[in-house]
Amino acid sequence: MVLRKAGTAAAAAGVVAIGFIGLVTMGTYAASGTPQQSANRSALSPGTVPAAYQEAIQTWGSLCSAISPPMLAAQLYQESGFDPRARSGVGAEGMAQFMPGTWAMYGTDANGDGRKDVWDPYDAIASAAVYDCALAKDVANVPGDPQANVLAAYNAGPYAVTRNGGIPPYRETQGYVRNIQAMARSFAAPASPTAPLEVSAQSAAAIYFAQTKLGTPYLWGGEGLPSQNGRFDCSGLTQAAFASVGIELPRVANDQWYAGPHPSRDQLRPGDLVFWATDLSDPRSIHHVGIYVGGGYMINAPHTGAVIRYDKIDTREYIGATRVTSDGAQALPTRNNEGAVNAPSRPGSTAPAAPAGAQGGAPAVAAAPPVPAGPSPAAPGR
Repeated sequence: MVLRKAGTAAAAAGVVAIGFIGLVTMGTYAASGTPQQSANRSALSPGTVPAAYQEAIQTWGSLCSAISPPMLAAQLYQESGFDPRARSGVGAEGMAQFMPGTWAMYGTDANGDGRKDVWDPYDAIASAAVYDCALAKDVANVPGDPQANVLAAYNAGPYAVTRNGGIPPYRETQGYVRNIQAMARSFAAPASPTAPLEVSAQSAAAIYFAQTKLGTPYLWGGEGLPSQNGRFDCSGLTQAAFASVGIELPRVANDQWYAGPHPSRDQLRPGDLVFWATDLSDPRSIHHVGIYVGGGYMINAPHTGAVIRYDKIDTREYIGATRVTSDGAQALPTRNNEGAVNAPSRPGSTAPAAPAGAQGGAPAVAAAPPVPAGPSPAAPGR
């Protein structure tokens, strides 16, 4: 928070065996506060943020050179899971989790409706960027990675960064910087459509774990516990498979989506997680996950009444894939019992010296569409 706040198994196995053996910008912060686009700004990878927010995050994430759209997306996801209605137990509000006093200083009317509304996602997205760039001015003379210094100031306060000449020696702050920068890689578009992604060293063992569960009956909410007779649902299976190789994934499928970069369909390799959604423009609607094993097939726990099995991946609701990385998985936020993201805590005040660049509010961007309700993030799988 901001303290400023279904083919047959036999046929599939043959195809899978072949596949498995074969592979086992910089923008500027103008005086007016207007976001500036530049050719070398990092772009968002399509499908990683709700489509309704893609343009706003891309635009405001280019507000100053110390931030980027993937970094801004990672912050918003870490804070609220892109939930514009999020409210924390200490009073932080909205998608960017601003405290009321900080919102009074940095709240921005991004959609031009004449109000600075913390519950409006477009105002919240813009205000998070305005606040980041104000922090960037406060720590502009600190040596090191400018983006890392901004993130450290966001977490621990700009004075702590300037006093320490960089990221302060606080475990929480160091973890916050590391996690946001790791998560940003999940939101970043590749340098080119054909850019290769490193294959996970743990993928073969994760697949092996899933193969040992073939034929096990599906159980909604199943995590393979003895009390559940070793049964799984879809995300319970993938979570357990990667836990077997020392990687802790979150419990629900639409959080697992952010555990690493996103290979294209022709870049898929065994061990990648593959996902399905009811709305291909909104990753919050992801409802199913499996483990790709090659040849166009996955191992998955499909639904009640079925068993863990091989299935084809090329179906209508396929939204994409994630190549799990250890640091990507470690960076993901946790959720409470109601399914809401637990925003990171803050060890100290983070208020910049002055609301730099925010006087009078930043200029409006295009009028925003209504806030999409989005599906509940709490469902573990189909």
